[in-house]
Amino acid sequence: MSETVFRLAQPQEAQTIIDFVNTHFDWKLPLINRREYFDFYYRPTANALQFAVAEQAGEYLAVAGYIRASKETQSDIWVSVWVAKKGSNGVGLELMNALPGLTGAKLVACNNIRHKTMALYHFLGWSAERLPHYYRLNGQVSYRLAQVQDATILPVAGDLGLEPVSSPNQLEELGLPATPHTPRKDTWYLCRRYFAFPHQSYQVYAARQEGKLLAYVVLRLADSGQGTALRMVDFIGADEILPRLGKALDSLLVESGAEYLDCYCAGIPEEIFTQAGFSPRREDCPNILPNYLNPPLLENTEYYYFTNQPEQFVLFKADGDQDRPNLPAE
Repeated sequence: MSETVFRLAQPQEAQTIIDFVNTHFDWKLPLINRREYFDFYYRPTANALQFAVAEQAGEYLAVAGYIRASKETQSDIWVSVWVAKKGSNGVGLELMNALPGLTGAKLVACNNIRHKTMALYHFLGWSAERLPHYYRLNGQVSYRLAQVQDATILPVAGDLGLEPVSSPNQLEELGLPATPHTPRKDTWYLCRRYFAFPHQSYQVYAARQEGKLLAYVVLRLADSGQGTALRMVDFIGADEILPRLGKALDSLLVESGAEYLDCYCAGIPEEIFTQAGFSPRREDCPNILPNYLNPPLLENTEYYYFTNQPEQFVLFKADGDQDRPNLPAE
């Protein structure tokens, strides 16, 4: 039997990879079959194709698409699409294990894995966990979108304001705040992700003190047609800055008219979020904070993730290929 080869794909293999995924995945993925998504996630430049393949005698056995967190050659990555030919799941797992060496990434992670696959990543010695969910209610008399049995709203404080960042140029001029967190996101990634993303708009804010940049916060207002939710989908900064933004975030929630502000985040301690005024939404929480809004699905949503480097790792809703419109495959 021929040796299995693990390698990075070449740009001219794009259609072959699309055909392989469509043949061997459970359904037709918009990420693969919508051109704007495929190009945004996997072809950030004309000569790029962010896939790795496992092949034997020139035939694909598995493929894995990944997304870079920075423009650096050895950028941290999120795995996005991972598909193996029937009978080749073991090879698919070997390909996943080979990704750090193939891409030069120290950190490999994935947002929104299937719960039943967590054991596979534990087998590799990686961390696979539930993605924590936090929320802050807007204190309304009644709610149409949220289903509220426990109306507790935590107190907030905070001495920092939030300034809108209106353009990529402005963000580039501001630069990056100090943060211990990984993945390491650069301004190229932030500008592209939040100012050039197809079909969806984001509100980027900067927190500064005496001219020094301390953090970025990224929000998105989501309208269900029967109520709105304000999402905090990214935060770049040191943990201790977040509680200092509690009042500013609460003001933005009130101004937006949204029923609640929520955030999916792993890696930042729960006590930091509670100090910032967010309540943890545990699996047995009596409140329902819908995640899918078009159309509204009135239930809580659990996400799971993996990473090979859990130390200082954080994960937010917009990381990887998440926080995107659920559009049909073309």
